[in-house]
Amino acid sequence: MQTNEQIAKDLLDIQAVTLAPHKPFTWASGIKAPIYTDNRLTIGYPEIRGRISAGLARLIMTEYPTVTDIGGVVTAGIPHATSTADRLGLPLLYVRSKPKDHGAGKQVEGHVAQDAQVVLIDDLISTGGSVLKAAEAVEKAGIKVLGVAAIFTYELPAATENFAKAGLPLHTLTNYTTLIHQAEKAHILTAEERESLLTWREDPWAWK
Repeated sequence: MQTNEQIAKDLLDIQAVTLAPHKPFTWASGIKAPIYTDNRLTIGYPEIRGRISAGLARLIMTEYPTVTDIGGVVTAGIPHATSTADRLGLPLLYVRSKPKDHGAGKQVEGHVAQDAQVVLIDDLISTGGSVLKAAEAVEKAGIKVLGVAAIFTYELPAATENFAKAGLPLHTLTNYTTLIHQAEKAHILTAEERESLLTWREDPWAWK
């Protein structure tokens, strides 16, 4: 089984992903979604956590060969960034959602050289807003961001557009399309439900 299929299967097996085509979730944005993802559950499964960090390490060295530092996005990206940095033997930093309101007021934490080339790690990409804000903070600190690596993406058009606008590449271990096909293989979804969920990805606001 290829890495993208294995990670998708892992997320389904531990119910980090819940599919509900007939009773959709409402996201904070107001989007009605037939999927809910909580990849924070993965840190409680050492074998799966190991597969994720191994996969991220391979992905990063393939797509970002000049990387010198790994960055974790608060909070769910930090454990995976930590284990991936350990595998690669690279320095680690993490990025707060906003600067501290006391002390030195830092948003980027960790010792980072000014000539560092950072890859940011997050657990989940929906529209890319949070990780792209983190990338802005790192760049504002004078540090080069090569791009983003993540466990899973919903493959929403908004994310594609946002990363293109930011001029940053995104690479993930698995994605929405792969997960939906794995769910059908596991008889979690019918063929009809699969088609409905694939339609949602193309236009979440219009999906019913």
